[in-house]
Amino acid sequence: MLRNDCENSPYLYRQVIDLIAENIESGTLRPGDRLPSLRKMSHAAGVSVPTVRQAYVELERQRRIESRPQSGFYVRHFGRNELVPITRAADRPPACLNCRSLMERVYDGINQPGLVPFGIANPTMARPAAKALHRAMKRVMARAEERSLGYASTLGEPSLRRQIAYHYLDTIGANVDPDTICITNGGQEALLLSLKSVASSGDVIAVETPTYHGLLELIDGLGMLAVEVDTCPEDGVTLSALARTLEEHPVKACVFSTTLGNPLGVTMSDADRRDLLALLEEKDIPLIEDDVYGDLRFDGQRPQPAQFVGNKVRALTCGSFSKTVAPGYRIGWVVAGGRVDAIANLKRAFSCSSGLLQQLTLAEFLAGGDYNRHLKVLRPELKRNAERMSALVAESFPAETRTSKPEGGSVLWLELPRKADAERLFDDAIDAGISIAPGHIFSPCGCYENYIRLSFGHPWREATDDAMRWLGAAVTRMAA
Repeated sequence: MLRNDCENSPYLYRQVIDLIAENIESGTLRPGDRLPSLRKMSHAAGVSVPTVRQAYVELERQRRIESRPQSGFYVRHFGRNELVPITRAADRPPACLNCRSLMERVYDGINQPGLVPFGIANPTMARPAAKALHRAMKRVMARAEERSLGYASTLGEPSLRRQIAYHYLDTIGANVDPDTICITNGGQEALLLSLKSVASSGDVIAVETPTYHGLLELIDGLGMLAVEVDTCPEDGVTLSALARTLEEHPVKACVFSTTLGNPLGVTMSDADRRDLLALLEEKDIPLIEDDVYGDLRFDGQRPQPAQFVGNKVRALTCGSFSKTVAPGYRIGWVVAGGRVDAIANLKRAFSCSSGLLQQLTLAEFLAGGDYNRHLKVLRPELKRNAERMSALVAESFPAETRTSKPEGGSVLWLELPRKADAERLFDDAIDAGISIAPGHIFSPCGCYENYIRLSFGHPWREATDDAMRWLGAAVTRMAA
């Protein structure tokens, strides 16, 4: 509380600044926290609204807080660590997956109950939509109880495909024919069907480096080979490196995330997206886009998937509700365009159809506006968690640690000091009740030995702070 006897001081706003700074330094206000409104702070501190506004403007100039339109002022992450991870130069031949045993241990670890879940990317858990989904399912069951327990068609429930098409129209202005959408069992099956529709066993698939470990396991399981393409942590796929890869290797298809790739959380610019399409069109190489995080940009501005930027390249877009609503529903989709018949044939052969009750529930969830309302509270929560986690990395990890700066999604990618061993850290962390994802599994060659991925897609608790500090201390001991 400010002293009331200073009301006439021309420097009263500086006392407001000091008050906020003290609360930040004590941990009462953390990165991502919303500051009291101008009126509330004015009342609490016993000063005028213009005085509070002057203090907030000065704090914003100092980059200690930031204003967000129609939302207010928030504490920024202002830690000492501003280094961005360096991705390993690719220039490696197409390869099979050589870290499968570690990947199996990671999956076993992240599924152990009671662990602090840094190892699993599950953004929806930061603000679960369980109650709204339950209400939607009850409405569906009341209207069509018997039908909802039956089989869906191979392409999927028409009402859900219409809602997905409408969502593309509403968010990015894309005209998608619902009859070109195939509903799948999660995003993984969407990638599986897409790969099988354009490539065969023994073919070479170009991927980002680092990239989603589930994609690498899928490529390997299909008997295909992955070739890594340099990826900038701030700009996405390096197009000059991609051009070189396409010249040197018989690439059959590319699987990229042009929006919020996992684990880097980076989005390609519109110009780079167009150049990517032009390059692939020239080589007549299809693009499979893993777009499961597209709706989770912190600023709410959804970029267009590459498929909708141009229509000459053979492109497929894979989406999913697993990262935005409910992973347990196992509902994803492929926007298949002219390849929809091939995708449908594969879908029928592999799994016949996806759960009808879940599809009807999600169609109801979207149609009633619950999905958009859910995203409006989920995105700020994820951004707040990202800022808290980044601040704790800066506070607790060695100074040379490099941290990604995701524009959305739910994960941080950390480059640790060279002496740090991510696999040993994973084992030690499991013993301490913490799951992490070691960097090895994000490359077919297992080359990110001193990198880790941490998820902030979960409710933030005191145990979260304690786990981050434990990891920082463990890495510090390794680096000594």
